[in-house]
Amino acid sequence: MILYFSGTGNSLAIARKIAEPLGEQVISLHEAVAADLSGEKRIGVVFPTYWLDAPLAVKALIPRIVFPKDAYTFVVITCGAQTNNAIWTVRRLLKRQGVRVDYCHKIRVPDTSALAFGRNPNAQTWKFDKFAPRLETIIADLSAEKHRLHFAGFDPLGWLLNAGSLAKKSYRLTTPVVNTDKCIGCNICVRVCPQGNISLTDNTDRSADRVQNTDKPVAHIGDNCTLCLGCVHFCPHQAVEVGNRPTQKGYQYHHPQVKLKDMIIRKQYQKMDNNPH
Repeated sequence: MILYFSGTGNSLAIARKIAEPLGEQVISLHEAVAADLSGEKRIGVVFPTYWLDAPLAVKALIPRIVFPKDAYTFVVITCGAQTNNAIWTVRRLLKRQGVRVDYCHKIRVPDTSALAFGRNPNAQTWKFDKFAPRLETIIADLSAEKHRLHFAGFDPLGWLLNAGSLAKKSYRLTTPVVNTDKCIGCNICVRVCPQGNISLTDNTDRSADRVQNTDKPVAHIGDNCTLCLGCVHFCPHQAVEVGNRPTQKGYQYHHPQVKLKDMIIRKQYQKMDNNPH
């Protein structure tokens, strides 16, 4: 069984590529909370690196999943460049459950947060070809159930950026915001948000000296954002923005083998109480 968390499809695509030759099933981490994994002999966890660490949602979900202690367990990270504390964090969370990680590695993919800093994730698709041999190596290692820990050490910078007030300042740089002038209430961001953190509300502006209310519903992002930026990349009207930058259509990205329908978490799992804050 391979469990994944993914905002724009990179980790889902990698999880599928690993699962096929191993003959494993792929389910989301949200689904795994309610799944019976007791009979699994091999368990993998695939997720991206956000802000030099595991995503907030992954940190919240891993402790709620009952992992079999005798399974061959592995972690594969997707990242723009570095894993930093992502593997270390999940190894630590699993260790608290008495689960030993037998294998871990990383695979580089387009950096979906790049658009927040004025860069185009679509300009990084060269990584697919360059790191295809590494993915083949990872699959071969997992097939042979090798015991190797790549990129698993503690990173002080990753810890610092995710601690206290500095974390809040860091996260603010890539926290999505809805541009209500562009939003048409199409509901796509609501459907792709893995946290169930986006809803449609009336378009009310209650800023100082101005109250505006129209009949047009607009998206509202709540306080349970995990910074996956799925809403930013899948919005067909570029109405969700990050980093005080207008979202350019040409900068929106999702893995070419992953479609919108693949990213929609079933509601019974999406609405779980998985608040990471």
